[in-house]
Amino acid sequence: MAVIRTERGLDRLVNFSDATVAIAITLLILPLVDAASRLGGKSFGDFLAENGWEIFAFVISFAVIARFWVVHHRMFESVGDYNSWVVWFNFLWLLAIVAIPFSANVLAESDGQRAEVYALYIGDMLVATIATRLIAEVLYRNPELLVEEARTTIDRTNGVAEASIMAVALVLAVLVPSVNLFWLFLLFLSGPLHALLHRLVYGPSQTTA
Repeated sequence: MAVIRTERGLDRLVNFSDATVAIAITLLILPLVDAASRLGGKSFGDFLAENGWEIFAFVISFAVIARFWVVHHRMFESVGDYNSWVVWFNFLWLLAIVAIPFSANVLAESDGQRAEVYALYIGDMLVATIATRLIAEVLYRNPELLVEEARTTIDRTNGVAEASIMAVALVLAVLVPSVNLFWLFLLFLSGPLHALLHRLVYGPSQTTA
């Protein structure tokens, strides 16, 4: 039986992804909701003091999922068709996304500077970043899957800098756990590094949208 791909099929893929992300980002708050149910007669200041690390983990994880969704959304705005590779790499991306509430809760409940916990958390983010890069690579290798306007603005260096820096942050978090999640601030270097890679691959004269 021939495989028939339709615009409705692409819409279902995107809608399923959006719904999964919405559930994952909502689950992040549940540990804090549970903690708030035990507030009792304590002041809200005491609650903040006792759950400061959990709140920090929630805010960081919310921002992480939001960032991953924005990148995913922008990518699929340029997609006009899909193949099985796009579907399965998208499921890999979703696997990493739905694991973030788990790894965030492990992070929030861990005591001290534990390298394995940081490795779990940043490693989860690295998987999501790699999955995004794999989807992009499939699209670059099959430009017929892109809408016509996007075929002239392909940038094969997209995501390479971010994945590389994430891998470095993972290694450093394991080797020097005292810095904990602040290693992720290295991601601010991904913009300049991407610009450098783009210049090396395409030359200084070519620009992309």
